[in-house]
Amino acid sequence: MYLPDITLALFSLFNVLRVGSYLPQIARVASDDGGARAISYSTWCLWIGANGSTAAYAMVNITDWALFAMSAINALGCTAVVLLTMWKRRAFARRNAR
Repeated sequence: MYLPDITLALFSLFNVLRVGSYLPQIARVASDDGGARAISYSTWCLWIGANGSTAAYAMVNITDWALFAMSAINALGCTAVVLLTMWKRRAFARRNAR
């Protein structure tokens, strides 16, 4: 196995694991009754930007469909966490405003 093959295998492995790692985070946010205070909007939005810009770079600059797909999926996973957190925080605020 050559170095490019090894780096591709590691990239693929860790990105598949990363996509799977969004599910426990989404489940934790979904079950949180305290407004998901532990979630940092700035961190997750930075990850959305990083993944989204990598997806755009992959398509525009190097026409790499695999990198585009993986980066877009990662951006969607991050977006799901942010949107769910927003929903949970609004629901928590409404409950506590009564």
